[in-house]
Amino acid sequence: MTRTTITLPDDLSTALDREAHRRRRSRSEIVREALRAHLRLDTGGRRELPFAAVGSSGGGPGAAELEEYLEEHWADEIMEDSFGGRDR
Repeated sequence: MTRTTITLPDDLSTALDREAHRRRRSRSEIVREALRAHLRLDTGGRRELPFAAVGSSGGGPGAAELEEYLEEHWADEIMEDSFGGRDR
Protein backbone atom coordinates (compact mmCIF):
# COMPACT_ATOMS: atom_id res chain seq x y z
CA MET A 1 0.00 0.00 0.00
CA THR A 2 1.21 3.50 -0.78
CA ARG A 3 0.98 6.41 1.64
CA THR A 4 -0.32 9.63 0.08
CA THR A 5 -0.74 13.04 1.69
CA ILE A 6 -3.62 15.25 0.57
CA THR A 7 -4.76 18.69 1.66
CA LEU A 8 -8.47 19.13 2.36
CA PRO A 9 -10.49 22.28 2.96
CA ASP A 10 -11.78 22.50 6.54
CA ASP A 11 -15.39 21.68 5.63
CA LEU A 12 -14.40 18.53 3.76
CA SER A 13 -12.08 17.43 6.56
CA THR A 14 -14.86 17.92 9.10
CA ALA A 15 -17.31 15.95 6.95
CA LEU A 16 -14.75 13.15 6.59
CA ASP A 17 -14.22 13.04 10.37
CA ARG A 18 -17.97 12.86 10.97
CA GLU A 19 -18.44 10.07 8.42
CA ALA A 20 -15.53 8.06 9.83
CA HIS A 21 -16.90 8.45 13.36
CA ARG A 22 -20.45 7.60 12.29
CA ARG A 23 -19.31 4.44 10.53
CA ARG A 24 -16.66 3.59 13.14
CA ARG A 25 -13.98 3.39 10.47
CA SER A 26 -10.74 5.24 9.83
CA ARG A 27 -10.50 8.33 7.67
CA SER A 28 -8.27 6.34 5.31
CA GLU A 29 -10.92 3.65 4.84
CA ILE A 30 -13.56 6.24 4.01
CA VAL A 31 -11.28 7.99 1.49
CA ARG A 32 -10.26 4.70 -0.16
CA GLU A 33 -13.90 3.68 -0.50
CA ALA A 34 -14.86 7.07 -1.96
CA LEU A 35 -12.01 6.96 -4.48
CA ARG A 36 -12.88 3.42 -5.55
CA ALA A 37 -16.50 4.49 -6.11
CA HIS A 38 -15.54 7.70 -7.92
CA LEU A 39 -13.10 5.90 -10.20
CA ARG A 40 -15.62 3.07 -10.64
CA LEU A 41 -13.08 0.51 -9.53
CA ASP A 42 -15.60 -1.19 -7.27
CA THR A 43 -17.97 -2.19 -10.07
CA GLY A 44 -15.56 -4.32 -12.04
CA GLY A 45 -16.96 -2.70 -15.17
CA ARG A 46 -15.37 -0.40 -17.67
CA ARG A 47 -14.93 3.25 -16.82
CA GLU A 48 -16.76 5.75 -18.97
CA LEU A 49 -14.38 8.02 -20.86
CA PRO A 50 -16.55 10.84 -22.24
CA PHE A 51 -13.94 12.16 -24.67
CA ALA A 52 -12.59 8.82 -25.88
CA ALA A 53 -14.10 9.18 -29.34
CA VAL A 54 -12.97 12.75 -29.95
CA GLY A 55 -10.76 12.79 -33.01
CA SER A 56 -11.93 9.44 -34.32
CA SER A 57 -12.83 9.31 -37.97
CA GLY A 58 -16.52 8.78 -37.42
CA GLY A 59 -17.54 11.43 -39.90
CA GLY A 60 -18.11 14.12 -37.28
CA PRO A 61 -16.37 17.47 -37.21
CA GLY A 62 -12.64 17.46 -36.57
CA ALA A 63 -10.70 19.77 -34.29
CA ALA A 64 -10.18 22.40 -36.97
CA GLU A 65 -13.90 22.60 -37.68
CA LEU A 66 -14.71 22.85 -33.98
CA GLU A 67 -12.18 25.65 -33.51
CA GLU A 68 -13.74 27.55 -36.40
CA TYR A 69 -17.24 27.01 -35.01
CA LEU A 70 -16.27 28.26 -31.55
CA GLU A 71 -14.46 31.24 -32.98
CA GLU A 72 -17.42 32.09 -35.19
CA HIS A 73 -20.18 31.65 -32.60
CA TRP A 74 -18.61 32.40 -29.25
CA ALA A 75 -15.78 34.87 -29.85
CA ASP A 76 -17.90 37.97 -29.24
CA GLU A 77 -19.48 36.54 -26.09
CA ILE A 78 -16.13 35.47 -24.68
CA MET A 79 -14.64 38.89 -25.29
CA GLU A 80 -17.66 40.64 -23.73
CA ASP A 81 -17.57 38.39 -20.65
CA SER A 82 -13.80 38.73 -20.27
CA PHE A 83 -13.86 42.49 -20.33
CA GLY A 84 -17.03 43.10 -18.39
CA GLY A 85 -19.12 44.11 -21.36
CA ARG A 86 -22.05 42.02 -20.26
CA ASP A 87 -23.64 41.08 -16.94
CA ARG A 88 -24.59 37.50 -16.21
